[in-house]
Amino acid sequence: MTIINCLKLKKKLEGLDYQPYPGDIGKKIQENISAEAWSLWMNHQTMLINEMRLTPVDPKARKFLEEEMEKFLFGEGSEAPEGYVPEKK
Repeated sequence: MTIINCLKLKKKLEGLDYQPYPGDIGKKIQENISAEAWSLWMNHQTMLINEMRLTPVDPKARKFLEEEMEKFLFGEGSEAPEGYVPEKK
């Protein structure tokens, strides 16, 4: 278990044990994003796929999701689709 300074959550947390995405961006994620922040992204990504009816095998959808992933993890954040209402628990 590696403790990293998570850029997303801005605190020291447990890092990922694996590179979760290919290429340089995957390496950047593994080095700078905690397992907790990655889990938050996975939930957000699932919501985007479901709400926007994206097909992850479609190159346009993959490009969109990668851009949203970078915004979510390293930028100003990824917005929910217009009209999205989260489920009440």
